[in-house]
This record gives sequence, C-alpha cells and structure tokens, in this order.
Amino acid sequence: MKRILITLVLAVSANLCAQSSAKDDVAIIQSLYGKEKTELVNIFMDLSGDEKTAFQPIYDGYEEERKALGREKMRIIDQYAASYDNMTDEKADALAKATLKNNMDFEKLYSKTYNKTKKVLGATKAAKFIQVEIYLQTAIRLEIQDAIPFIDNLEDMRMDD
Repeated sequence: MKRILITLVLAVSANLCAQSSAKDDVAIIQSLYGKEKTELVNIFMDLSGDEKTAFQPIYDGYEEERKALGREKMRIIDQYAASYDNMTDEKADALAKATLKNNMDFEKLYSKTYNKTKKVLGATKAAKFIQVEIYLQTAIRLEIQDAIPFIDNLEDMRMDD
C-alpha cells in the first residue's frame, strides 16, 4: 500500500512540475476552463485599445513574477514528495514555512500589481484584475492540493504496513 502511495505522489508531483515548468499554469487553466490564462484575463477585463496598451507591461511584469512564484511552489511540492516517507518535525516545519512564505509572496504580488494597475486603469478595473487573478490562482491551488495527500493520511498508511 505504501509503495502505491509513493508512486502516486511522485507521479502526480512530476506531472504537476512538468506542467508548471513547461507551460507554467497554462495546462491547469486550460484543463479547467478550455482557454489560456491570458485569454481569460482579457475577456474578463474587457479593456479598450488604449487601456490594453497601458495595462500590458504591468500584466507582463506580473506574469513574470507569478511564474517564478509558481516554480517555487512546485519546488516546495517536490521537496514534500521527496521527503514525505521520512517526514520529520524539522522537515515539516521547513515545508510549512516555505509554503506560507510563498503564499505571502503571492499576496504581496497582488498588492503591488493592484497599485500599479490602479494608476493606469483606476481602482475598479484594478480590483477586477485582482479578483480574476485570485480566482484563477485559487482554482490552480485547489487542483494541486487535491493531488497531494495529507501528512496524516501518510502516517495512517505507514501504520498499515
């Protein structure tokens, strides 16, 4: 039973990392919504030509930072998958802290991007952008979390062996 779980976790982690590395979160978004992320954002934002021109550099900068944070998130998941079979308090603490920091870095990115967007599009459209981004990132996070077993479940499996 434990070997099946190990294989499953590593396969899911490798698949998620391959998606994240090769196409970032695009594969997850496409599987959920049938469209690319940029297309979804553009449809939702419904910006005029001038607004798109003003917003595009902000969005590009945001995406670059978001992708780096996504890669870090996948690195943390890889560490979890690699060490869950011999999880210690110290490793669990390090992984939890890394996850919390990554989540806080996403929140800081949202705040920074909101402020930049507000300057060129106004508060309503900036809030609209943050709203769609948080929605999409929450959907991605849910897909990833659904693929990762809880530590308690792993401990129960160890007792069965």
